[in-house]
Amino acid sequence: MRLGVLDIGSNTVNLLVADARPGVRPATSTAHRSVLRLMRFLEPDGSIGETGVARLVDEARDARRIAEEHGVEQLLTIATSSLREATNGADAIARVEEVTGVPLQVLDGPGEARYTFLAIRRWFGWSAGRLLMLDIGGGSLEIASGADELPDIALSLPLGAGRVTVGFLPDDPPTPEQVSALRDHVKDELTTVVEAMADQPAPNRVVGSSKTIRSLARLAGAALPGAGGEDRVILTRSGLKGWIPRMAAMPAEARQQLPGITPERTFQIVGGAVVLHAAMKMLDIDELEVSPWALREGVLLRYLETVD
Repeated sequence: MRLGVLDIGSNTVNLLVADARPGVRPATSTAHRSVLRLMRFLEPDGSIGETGVARLVDEARDARRIAEEHGVEQLLTIATSSLREATNGADAIARVEEVTGVPLQVLDGPGEARYTFLAIRRWFGWSAGRLLMLDIGGGSLEIASGADELPDIALSLPLGAGRVTVGFLPDDPPTPEQVSALRDHVKDELTTVVEAMADQPAPNRVVGSSKTIRSLARLAGAALPGAGGEDRVILTRSGLKGWIPRMAAMPAEARQQLPGITPERTFQIVGGAVVLHAAMKMLDIDELEVSPWALREGVLLRYLETVD
């Protein structure tokens, strides 16, 4: 069957179309992404401004059209932190559902972490042992750990790349003082994670997912040959650390000239790098491997489990 997953995030609207059936690895047939940056439209009362909601509805309508053009039989729609936290989120959700014609599932933070963890487990397999996962979205940071398909711990923190950029890095380029203040804030927020992870066994493999981490890995990481013929992309903490001051000294426009930094990530990539480096340091992670699969694949895989 041909399935579609429409993912409305804080930064982008993503449509994944895949041919899939239970027990078989999904084969992606097309993917469509549009830049939204909902954080730009937030009002002082926590609502998404009318311009932002109208943009969101337009993007959802376009995604529905593309899904139909590609023969999608079942469209699954999900939303993450921006819509679940907006004070007018219910109205925005109703308007999106009207143009897509299907219910919009709003994931809470731990639920988002569990779906992503499932995708990573399926990608790396049982031989990977205990996994520790980091995922940086536009609005939140998800962390999960476990040895099975359901993690023992699934946490979500308001440390998304877009959120911290809006809150702590208003200048372009940001000042050293702004970067330092963000780093201190991230460390304070991560204290609860360190405490929660204290009794967990050491992971056999640390994995990062999301476009932000993939971009940083392309910039500061390395591709190594994998056993299955697909390259393993490794990002080291030391390599990431060296790039943070270099990127922070550049205006956003100049960052898109760097390897792996796409135009829609130029403004928030410094914030994402600060969050990731602090998380790796506080959790004593020297390196992580980037997963090709993430949230959308996890939603698709979980849906397939319900198909008779």
